[in-house]
Amino acid sequence: MEGGVQKADKTEFKECFNLTWKQPYILRLAFSAGIGGLLFGYDTGVISGALLYIRDDFESVDRSTVLQETIVSMAVAGAIIGAGFGGWLNDRFGRRPSIILADLLFFVGAIIMAAAPIPGIIILGRIFVGFGVGMASMTSPLYISEASPARIRGALVSTNGLLITGGQFFSYLINLAFTKAPGTWRWMLGVAAVPALVQFLLMLSLPESPRWLYRKEREEEAVDILRRIYPAEEVEAEIEALRLSVEAEIAEEGSIGEYSLPGKLRKALSNVAVRRGLVAGILCQVAQQFVGINTVMYYSPTIVQLAGFASNSTALALSLITSGLNALGSIVSIYFVDRAGRRRLLLLSLIGIVTCLALLSGVFFGATKHSPAVSKEETQLFGNYTCPAFNPISGMEWTCMDCMRATSECGFCAHEGNKLLPGACLRSDSTVRDACHANHREWYTRGCPSNFGWLALVALGAYIVSYSPGMGTVPWIVNSEIYPLRYRGLCGGLAAVANWVSNLIVTQTFLSLTEALGTAPTFLLFCGISAVAFVFIFLLVPETKGLSFEEVEKMLESNDYKAWHGARTQESKDHN
Repeated sequence: MEGGVQKADKTEFKECFNLTWKQPYILRLAFSAGIGGLLFGYDTGVISGALLYIRDDFESVDRSTVLQETIVSMAVAGAIIGAGFGGWLNDRFGRRPSIILADLLFFVGAIIMAAAPIPGIIILGRIFVGFGVGMASMTSPLYISEASPARIRGALVSTNGLLITGGQFFSYLINLAFTKAPGTWRWMLGVAAVPALVQFLLMLSLPESPRWLYRKEREEEAVDILRRIYPAEEVEAEIEALRLSVEAEIAEEGSIGEYSLPGKLRKALSNVAVRRGLVAGILCQVAQQFVGINTVMYYSPTIVQLAGFASNSTALALSLITSGLNALGSIVSIYFVDRAGRRRLLLLSLIGIVTCLALLSGVFFGATKHSPAVSKEETQLFGNYTCPAFNPISGMEWTCMDCMRATSECGFCAHEGNKLLPGACLRSDSTVRDACHANHREWYTRGCPSNFGWLALVALGAYIVSYSPGMGTVPWIVNSEIYPLRYRGLCGGLAAVANWVSNLIVTQTFLSLTEALGTAPTFLLFCGISAVAFVFIFLLVPETKGLSFEEVEKMLESNDYKAWHGARTQESKDHN
């Protein structure tokens, strides 16, 4: 998951409902900015289904896993740049212009992808969309946070996080809706232009963040906006609270004594509490990606096909389950994170992840071992369409999996009566695929027919259920709590960059790993990485539940600091 969900309890959600009912302007602000979260989720999720049909339309994409990975990962690469540029743009020109620019990038990227005549133009469109995703990922929650009353801020920002996972779920529904439409993937990718245009128009009529205006010494404009957000009896108190908060923030920044980024970083790393916090924060963000979540979110339909479900529409329908479970897990995490604690949720989540990845690996090992044989007679039924690497006259004995691994130019046409019986290994192109379908057979280019497919879906669903409430949301919460206030912006930015870069590495290598190692060893690799992550998180990530920023800083700078000891335990040791 690429966005953070800020914690909020059920009392805050109840207060949120009551206040927005009385002050609908607050809801309008939050909803308008929250569309950015929806777009963020949609554009990171839609490519998983669109990729199936892009492969069908472009033979060069179908035969190159690197090209497929590039189409998916260029949005992530663009997001890294967009997030960095967005930080500067936010400070210089404000939150509202940043959101409007993100909408323009979303819109342009969606149109470019929908009209793309060649894969290279799709990649260009993905880069534009990535710029928008990166800017939206940081600007939308910032705008909502700064334009919301303090007592319901967590609930409204949490809603932005839910809109991200909701956008991913919505993208799967859109993918499924256009499976039979002419142009399939063009519609899937182009639909993002609609909410981007809606948000663009809504933001034109909304004000700038009052906090940003106050920092830019535009107090009258900030006060005018606060009067529209707060009930009349609360306005003066909120104006005073904003003034004190901005002054404290400026004082904190001044206490660092450095204004260049290298200088701030050097001073931050000289502080033992910051170093320990940064290790824990970056570890959580890197682990979040390296347990393999975006292999599921970006390639879920492809994984379903690897499990033996050949049809694109079937793969998309089954993948909808994983996206729905991810959205549900985000809701569950809001309830549990303040009850179970951050550290415990992370460790329990990783235990579930390791178990599910081990099961997935075992399922794919079993599917490989029991894949249907290639029949000389079945293959010869298709005349000159035999796979170039398969020579039935020599007496070679192949299975479906051998056919898949031989070359990207080969596919498997299953037996007409029973897909588990021996089938044909044929040249992979649209003519052969249509000939196979004409004989009422299934055509496979990713996985092989198997009785293990349902078990892979169960393991995939269990993986999401394990991941989403823990590793999905807690790393962002830990990063919002573990740094001293004066270094939160710098350290949070470094951790976010680590998250995006890790995301890019995983996204750009997953299909190549499945091709080089096989599907089962690839999931076993992620299982091993997750087990290592469990050990490091146990050793290096402390519990921050219920602690103030000052208490967290005191815990981290303790001479007897051990992450697996509670803050209260260390405090009592320091007194002794």
